[in-house]
Amino acid sequence: MMVNVRVQRLQEQIKKELGVLLQQELKDPGIGFTTVTGVELSGDLKFAKVYISVMGDASQEEVALSALKRAQGFLRSELGRRIPMRYIPELLFKLDHSLDYGMRIEQMLKEIKDEKEGQTEDPAP
Repeated sequence: MMVNVRVQRLQEQIKKELGVLLQQELKDPGIGFTTVTGVELSGDLKFAKVYISVMGDASQEEVALSALKRAQGFLRSELGRRIPMRYIPELLFKLDHSLDYGMRIEQMLKEIKDEKEGQTEDPAP
């Protein structure tokens, strides 16, 4: 599905503003090292899926998600002050595991490379 330019710009602006809000405005220690990795707006702009990445284990991810749900009202009101929109979308926070997946693949490739280098260094007698 082709997303129009206005929606793409709004998604990027919401992502940027939420990133700033999470890093500088929210004082909740449960949020920790949380990064906004993407935003997907619905067609009517009433809902925004906010994809986040949390540095840590599954329990830290759950703590961060619950902290973000508690802060949803504050985040929406701040977005309303910073972004001129008729309606500020409801924020739905989702975990983004793509960074973990990418790091895991990179680690596997490194292991394969190390194995191959180890095999070429040991000449057959």
